[in-house]
Amino acid sequence: MTALFNFQSLLLVILLTICTSTYAHYVFPGIMDRNKDNYVVSVFWKCARVGERLSPYVSLACVVMAASKFMGQW
Repeated sequence: MTALFNFQSLLLVILLTICTSTYAHYVFPGIMDRNKDNYVVSVFWKCARVGERLSPYVSLACVVMAASKFMGQW
């Protein structure tokens, strides 16, 4: 089943995209800032902004998602 049809998987993909984009912007800030008007890179640039500005909430959401995935396995 794809992540589009399962809400929990969709949230997991969005969280992982936000976390990965934030880390990539931290490591390579020039590449993302230079190409933020590009249609492909602009999505990741916006995800990086969300991850930087809402980092406590994103990290809390990651912990909650990890706990729900861990408890859901049993």
